[in-house]
Amino acid sequence: MKTKLNADPKERLFSLDTLRGFDMFWIIGGGSLLGALAKATEWKWVEVLAEQMHHADWEGFHFEDLIFPLFMFISGVAIPFALISKLESGVERPVLLKKVFKRMILLVLFGLIYNGILKNGFSDLRYLSVLSQIGIGYFFAAIIVLYTKTIKVRILWLIGIMVSITLLQLFTPVPSFGAGIITPEGSINAWIDQHFLPGKLIYGTYDPEGILSIVSATTVVLLGSFAGFILRNKISSPQRKTGLLVGIGIMFIFLAILISPVYPIVKKIWTVTFNMLTAGISFLLMALFYYVIDVLKWRNWTFFFRVIGLNSITIYLGLQIIDFWHASEFLFGFVAKPSGAYGDVILTLGRITLEWLFLYYLYKNKIFLRV
Repeated sequence: MKTKLNADPKERLFSLDTLRGFDMFWIIGGGSLLGALAKATEWKWVEVLAEQMHHADWEGFHFEDLIFPLFMFISGVAIPFALISKLESGVERPVLLKKVFKRMILLVLFGLIYNGILKNGFSDLRYLSVLSQIGIGYFFAAIIVLYTKTIKVRILWLIGIMVSITLLQLFTPVPSFGAGIITPEGSINAWIDQHFLPGKLIYGTYDPEGILSIVSATTVVLLGSFAGFILRNKISSPQRKTGLLVGIGIMFIFLAILISPVYPIVKKIWTVTFNMLTAGISFLLMALFYYVIDVLKWRNWTFFFRVIGLNSITIYLGLQIIDFWHASEFLFGFVAKPSGAYGDVILTLGRITLEWLFLYYLYKNKIFLRV
């Protein structure tokens, strides 16, 4: 399924597709590969890296906690290229609004499919998902961008949402717990999800992609749109764009760490400090990939990741439908079984290879699921 809501090819950033693919790589097997290597080798430095591929239990931050917000940030970076370029070419706002609304609905539906609605129906169904959060967060961030004319107004929207989430999470009393209780049971996120979110709560007392988390995560998409406006600016030099991205990234990381002793960094309820930290790191990664790929033109290494990045939603859904691990065992088990501790390494490499070849087939045939 191809969408017409894409950036002009002349404006397309190789770095954006590559960074998206780099992000998805860790979901489709990169993290599992590190874990398998750590078990096989027992090398301390690999074990340290592998530990980063697990979410922090509650407070704190691991690399794994960056993967989802980075994807949301990247979706925000695309807004000026996918929407503002159309607006400038004469497409009316209601037309663009209809497209982003359709995108949101499709992602919510894909999220329901991912959660098993076709398999189990509505019985014990989890209604929200990673995909629904991406779709809803993008929709509201896109509305803010489309219907505001200046960067100052967008910054005010950003500050307003961040302040509102902060007030709710730190100063709003939760019945039986009180205000400012940042725990799985006592947070305002948990109370809102328990009272207003239908269906299954994945962690019992709350959902990490619950109602308040979606509102909070919208700020990450909006911050990504700011990066997109910087990159799309035709007046600024590439060096100035890179410098701005780096400076903003460092500022947000510093603020998050500074505030974290009183306002913890918690991915599972998307605290504002978590959003600032992950957006800050995303700004730095965007700057690095942009400078290396689109400024210095070092692109030979990017193809592997771009193939993944151009069909990111496809492979995310595909992992639920196609058993690539079973296929890897079927094809490479004869090598893996006699390899002892390295068997899982071989099978994981086989799984990643099969996933990539599947995406490469789609790429060669120009089949892209872009919503």
